[in-house]
Amino acid sequence: MAANGIQFSQCYNHPDGSPSRLAILTGKYNFRNYVKWGYLPPDAKTIGNLLQDAGYATCWVGKWQLSGGDKRILGAGFNKYLVFLPLTGPSQREHRYKDPKLYKNGAYLPDSVTQGQYSEDMFFNYLSNFIDDNKTKPIFAIYASLLVGFPFVPTPDDPEFATWDSENDLTQQNKKYYPGMVTYLDKIVGKVIKKLQTNGIANNTIIMFTSATQSYQGITSIWNGQSVEGTKTTTSKAGTNIPFIAYWPSSIAPGTKSATIIDFTDFMPSLADMAGIPTPTTYGILDGTSFYDNMIGITGKNRNWVFCHWDNNPLDDVPVERFINNRIYKLYDTVGEGNGKFYKIKDDFYETNPIPDRLLTPSEKQIKIHFRSILDTMHK
Repeated sequence: MAANGIQFSQCYNHPDGSPSRLAILTGKYNFRNYVKWGYLPPDAKTIGNLLQDAGYATCWVGKWQLSGGDKRILGAGFNKYLVFLPLTGPSQREHRYKDPKLYKNGAYLPDSVTQGQYSEDMFFNYLSNFIDDNKTKPIFAIYASLLVGFPFVPTPDDPEFATWDSENDLTQQNKKYYPGMVTYLDKIVGKVIKKLQTNGIANNTIIMFTSATQSYQGITSIWNGQSVEGTKTTTSKAGTNIPFIAYWPSSIAPGTKSATIIDFTDFMPSLADMAGIPTPTTYGILDGTSFYDNMIGITGKNRNWVFCHWDNNPLDDVPVERFINNRIYKLYDTVGEGNGKFYKIKDDFYETNPIPDRLLTPSEKQIKIHFRSILDTMHK
């Protein structure tokens, strides 16, 4: 996908999964509708509703973790689904991969169906059938892969998988399986692309790949020749600047790279543009800016900054983190541990050296003032 599509180097999520998923689904900053972890408010309209109303057949496979089960999944605009974590609980770390606990048509699949199976293979097969069943309709699907989240356990391509007891996932998991999990995710993405090619619709289908979180802390990867430890749940640029690739053989030039600034709220208007429909006016305030033109090589309306309202658990007493950043600079609000600090994130990826006011250049002072004025408008 990266070699034959476009890589966006300046896409930003939130430091953990649930707030990120809410932003990408609803096109709203978290202060507008984030109530608690793993919850999609009952009145929230999503990108599923947007495209279902436009005549698309819709499907969700993979991790749901937004509560509400069948009623909420259907209400969010997804008429077909096979999901993990449809309701609040049980633990998302148990029966995640082998012998998965999956949910379809308002009920959990019986153990006789899932025993010995691997969740990602079942998700792909369901998605593949959905594609076959809708050959005459436009389709919109979200594949929320469980990979490569904890626990780190064998995939079907590992020799240990055949005799692996999923009841021991949490006690026997090992980071040595992590590279194989990454490889298996890549394999599944390749199978999705191959399926579209086989069905003759690859040139008329846009595939977008991104992540709601960074890698786990404790996982070390190699990036641009240097070792990088996972930055999940951290608010630094290293914890919010995530990969985003778009692939569309007929319209995206291979090997394209873009520094267009993208916020997760931007997917709502972008998908509307991709579908050739208006951005909805009945969903309440939407905060995104379409990146569709930039994706196909046309200079569009660019963002100059992204905003994050980070409150992983609004029910606790931990102060919210709020910040504004562009490609070069970042300003935290005066609440939270950020405490109004200003960073040059272009050079300070992990935000270890805040710039004191006395060392700001005249242009940096103006940028900080501008960011402060934006933060002052970001409230309910």
